[in-house]
Amino acid sequence: MPATASTKIAVIGIDIGKNSFHIVGLDNRGAIVLRQQWPRSQVEARLANMPPCLVGMEACVGAHHLSRKLKALGHDARLMPARYVRPYSKGQKNDFRDAEAIAEAVQRPTMKFVATKTADQLDLQALHRVRERLVSQRTGIINQIRAFLLERGIAVRQGQRFLRTELPRILAAAPDVLSPRMVHVIEGLASDWRWLDERIEGLSGEIEELAKRDAGCERLMSVPGIGPIISSAMVAAIGTGDGFAKGRDFAAWLGLVPRQISTGDRTILGKISKRSNRYLRVLFVQAAWVVLVKVKPNRWEGHGLKPWIEAAKKRLHHNVLAIALANKLARIAWSVLARGRAFEASKLQAA
Repeated sequence: MPATASTKIAVIGIDIGKNSFHIVGLDNRGAIVLRQQWPRSQVEARLANMPPCLVGMEACVGAHHLSRKLKALGHDARLMPARYVRPYSKGQKNDFRDAEAIAEAVQRPTMKFVATKTADQLDLQALHRVRERLVSQRTGIINQIRAFLLERGIAVRQGQRFLRTELPRILAAAPDVLSPRMVHVIEGLASDWRWLDERIEGLSGEIEELAKRDAGCERLMSVPGIGPIISSAMVAAIGTGDGFAKGRDFAAWLGLVPRQISTGDRTILGKISKRSNRYLRVLFVQAAWVVLVKVKPNRWEGHGLKPWIEAAKKRLHHNVLAIALANKLARIAWSVLARGRAFEASKLQAA
C-alpha cells in the first residue's frame, strides 16, 4: 500500500529483520496508509525523503543504530521492549502485523520506552558481554575438571585458587589413579583455563581504563561495593539514568523487588521479579555480598550503612538481606549517576 502525495504519515512502525524491514505507516486518524517491505539498504534513504514523524521500533539488535540515524534525519525515533508491544498485535503473527502493533504501541502515553544507546555505550556493552561469556566458559572448564577428578575419587577443596595450586601436584602424584589419557585431557583443559584467565584479565583491564576516564563511572565508584566492572556495566546499560524517574524504578527494572500478586484487599509479595538486565542484577547482588562479608562492620559506619544493616539483620535472613542491600545500592547508584554528584555517607545517614 504506497503512500500518495496527499497522504500525511504521522506514525511509522518498523519491524526490523536481518535483510528486510516491514513498514506500516498510520495517518493522524490511525488509518493504515503505508504497508511495504523495504530492503535494509534502502531504509535510511526512504525515510530521509519523508517528513519528520513518530517512528517506533522494538529494542532489538540494530535498533539503537537505526534510532540514532533516524533522529539525525529529524524523526522522533522511539524504542520499546518487545513484551510491551505484544498486547497490541491482532490476529496471527506475521511481520506486517508486528509492524502495525509497533505503530499502535508507540503512540500510547503510558508506554515505557528504552533510551537509545550511544556508540560508546554499545562498545562498552560489547566488552562486558564478551567478558561474561569467557567467565562462564572458565566456570564450565573448572567444573569439568572437578568432575573428572571426582570420578576417580579425587576431591579438591572448593575455590578456584585451591584447584589451580593443587592441580599440578595431583596430576604428578596420581599415576595409578589417573590414566595417561585422562591426564592429557585434564592438562588440555588446564591450558584452556590459563588462556581464558589471560583473556578475562585483558578485558577487565580495558574496562577499568575506560571506567577511569568516564565521569559517571568515577562517581559510581564512590558508592560502597561498586568498582569499575559494575559502574561501567551500569553506564553501558542506562547511560545517565534519564530513563528512570527515581531510584525505585531502576531497582524494579533490575528485578530486585518482590513479585506482587494483588487481588481485592489482599497483597501477596513473592520472590524477586528477576526482570530485565540479569547481568547487572547479579553484579549488584555480588556488590551487596562484598559489603556484608568482606567489609568489616566497623567500616559500615563510614559508608553510612551501619544503622540500616544492623536493623535489617535482626529481621531478615542473610540471603534476603543481601537482596535488600543490593536494592538499596542500586537506588543509591542511580541517584549518584542521575544527579551528577558523588556518594556522600552523611546524606545517607541523615535520610
